[in-house]
Amino acid sequence: MKHPTSRMLHAYWNGLRGARAAPERGEIEPGEIRHVLADSLILEIDAPRQSAAIRLAGTRLCALFGGELRGLSFAGLWGEAPAADPWRLIEVVIQETAGVVVGLVGVTEAGETLDLELLLLPLRHRGKTQARVIGALSPSVIPTWLGLRPLVALRTVSLRILTPEANATPAPLAAPPPAANDEPGLERRKRFVVHHGGRA
Repeated sequence: MKHPTSRMLHAYWNGLRGARAAPERGEIEPGEIRHVLADSLILEIDAPRQSAAIRLAGTRLCALFGGELRGLSFAGLWGEAPAADPWRLIEVVIQETAGVVVGLVGVTEAGETLDLELLLLPLRHRGKTQARVIGALSPSVIPTWLGLRPLVALRTVSLRILTPEANATPAPLAAPPPAANDEPGLERRKRFVVHHGGRA
């Protein structure tokens, strides 16, 4: 993980879970992660419908996209017809009960770009491990246009899965993302980079 916010949130999450695969949603104390709240988010997962809704989003995250994100679709942050299906990121987290670190490029309507790092980590919620995800979406720098010109789309450029012994430094994808009309299944999975580290 390159961004301090990602490292701090991952360390907190890792400390809470102990020997478990994931901590409980109710164990998250906002006051203990107050330094990363501005970039943080919590997603509500509907696995049968392959959808994720944003339940909570930090102030800087909302400013990046020009408004309140609560209740909106997580996939909607990628804009219309994204080259890579955002649900695949969620699918890895909930099916593998593993975190992911994703390198992204955000784009404004004026064509300005911004490098971002996305961390997604599983949470248990009322006994289920496929119901909530906590994460952070952090810009590499704070742009001068923050709050004036919102991001209108995201592009996925790297992905790393945090398996039990991960060091989680993102790596570029092995090939360019497929066209929007490509089959979204196994071809994308072949680009996932599995790096060992941490605890199961």
